[in-house]
Amino acid sequence: MTARREGRKAVLFSVYIPFAVTAVLAVLAPRLAPLLPPRPAAWALACAALVTTVGWAGALALLAFTGVAQIPEVAEQGRWSVAALRAEDPVYLVVAVASALLLTAGTVLLGIAAVRQTRHVVQARRECARLPQTELVVLDDDAPIAFALPGKPGRVVVSRGMLRCLGDRERAALLAHERAHLRGRHHLFQGLWRLAAALTPLLRPLAVAGEFVLERWADEEAAARVGDRTVVAHAVGRAALASAGASFPAALAATGGAVPQRVRALLAPPPPRRSLPLVAGGLLLAVCCASLANAASDSDQMVDSAQCAAYAATASAPSAGAHRHGPDFCFGEHDRRELQEHRP
Repeated sequence: MTARREGRKAVLFSVYIPFAVTAVLAVLAPRLAPLLPPRPAAWALACAALVTTVGWAGALALLAFTGVAQIPEVAEQGRWSVAALRAEDPVYLVVAVASALLLTAGTVLLGIAAVRQTRHVVQARRECARLPQTELVVLDDDAPIAFALPGKPGRVVVSRGMLRCLGDRERAALLAHERAHLRGRHHLFQGLWRLAAALTPLLRPLAVAGEFVLERWADEEAAARVGDRTVVAHAVGRAALASAGASFPAALAATGGAVPQRVRALLAPPPPRRSLPLVAGGLLLAVCCASLANAASDSDQMVDSAQCAAYAATASAPSAGAHRHGPDFCFGEHDRRELQEHRP
C-alpha cells in the first residue's frame, strides 16, 4: 500500500511539468524566434502559446480540484471518501488554494482581454464600413498614416502625407507590407497571443516576440514582392520616422515592432531555415500534453479509489446490512482490487 502511494505521488509530480515547460518557452522563445524565418516562427509561437496556456490552466485546475474535492459537501455529492482522498493526495492544501486563486484571477483577466479584443474587432469593422469599398483607401490627410485594417474584406489605409514621405518603390514596399498583414490574417495571431498572455502571465514575453515576428513576416513578404530588401528597409525606416508617436490599436501598422531590429534584418540576408529549435519546441509541447494527460488520468484514478473507499465503509457498517441489496457502483476488475485493499 505504501509503495503504491509513493508511486502515485511520483506520477502526480507530472502535474507541475506544464508550469516548467511554460517557463522554459517564455524564456527561450523570444530569443530564438528572431533567428528563424518569420512565418514558421509565428506559427511556432502560436502553437506554443495555445498548448502551454491549456497546460497551465489544466494543471491549475487539477491542483485546485484536490482542495475543492476535500470539502465535505462536494465529497457528498461526488460520493467519495474525504479521508481516503486526503490519504491518497500528495498536494498540500495551500498549493490547492493558491492554484484556485491563480486560476480564478487568470480567468477574470482572460475575460477582460476577450472583451477588449471584441471591441477592437467591432471598431475595425465599423471603420471598414465607413471607408470606400476598395482594398486601398487613400486618406486626404497630411498626417503620415499607414496601417492594415482587418475586416470583411480588410483595408489598407494610407494617407497622402505618408505617400509624400516615400519614393515610388518605397510606396510599393509599404503597400506590400500592409497587404501581407491582411493576407496572413495576422490579427488572429495577435489576438491569440494577447489572450494567452492574459491567462498565463509568463507568456507576456512570448506575446511581445510574436508582435515583432508578425512585422518581420510582412517585411519579408514585401521584400519578395518588391525584389529589393534595401528598398523595404528604407520604407520601414522612413515611415517609422514620419509617423513617430502614432498608434492604431485596432490595426497592424508598418511602423510597429522594434523598427531598428527590423531594418537590420532587412539589410542582412534572409534568415536561414533551422529545424532544431522547432523540433525541440515540439518535443517540449509534447511533454507538456503528455504530462497533463497523465496527471488527469491519475487524478481520475484517485477519485475512483476514494469512491471505492466510501462504498467499502458503507458496506462494512452494521446498519447498512438491512438495506444492502447490491452495490451502488458498477465495479470492474480494477475496482474490485481497490475495494479489497480498502476493506478492513
